[in-house]
Amino acid sequence: METTAIRIALIGDYDPQVTAHQAIPVALGMAAERLKLDVQFQWLATDSINADTPLKDFDGFWCVPASPYRDMDGALRAIRFAREQQRPFLGTCGGFQHAVLEFARNVLGWEDAEHGETHPDATRPLLTPLACSLVEATDSIHLVDSSLIAKAYESADIVEGYRCRYGVNPQFERELLTQKLYAVGHDSTGDLRAVELIGHPFFVATLFQPERAALKGTLPPLVRALIEACKRQKS
Repeated sequence: METTAIRIALIGDYDPQVTAHQAIPVALGMAAERLKLDVQFQWLATDSINADTPLKDFDGFWCVPASPYRDMDGALRAIRFAREQQRPFLGTCGGFQHAVLEFARNVLGWEDAEHGETHPDATRPLLTPLACSLVEATDSIHLVDSSLIAKAYESADIVEGYRCRYGVNPQFERELLTQKLYAVGHDSTGDLRAVELIGHPFFVATLFQPERAALKGTLPPLVRALIEACKRQKS
């Protein structure tokens, strides 16, 4: 096993009742074992992330499910650091929603962009309730062939599960995806389910929850890909 530890920050408010939070340490452990690496992780509660948080100490970042977070600004601060400092980043479910929100505010300059779950009356609700709630739903997802996700799964067509009620507001989707944020995954009805950032070594966000596979004994491909990206960055 490689001696230099890979340190992962888990952006989110840990709750032992949340299935994804049960799965994430298992998934990281499986990736460490498979890749023969020392992988360490630390939960970063969103209300503890501020200007003094030593984010530079982490090799990779994972913004985890179960929003609304206690402090949206804390979560967005950590996501922005990962994006700007080219640190490998994975966002799943709530992590997808907040990765999109951070990009909209800080890259596109949409200061009025909000999450409809916490600000339903916002003038620019970037995240709004899905036409069909995806709580405990499973669906097929078609991926762009050249995407990091497709490479991780070694397939352009996958099936994944959700526990989600909010997604990108279709009203803003076209404008949102005009620059470096790239749509790489759509579900069976054509709705946006995954994005990546062009020009970043590994910045992947999915509305689905790939980590859950770990609870069934399967190493989630995206978790492996995240750790591999961290290893490449360190070397």
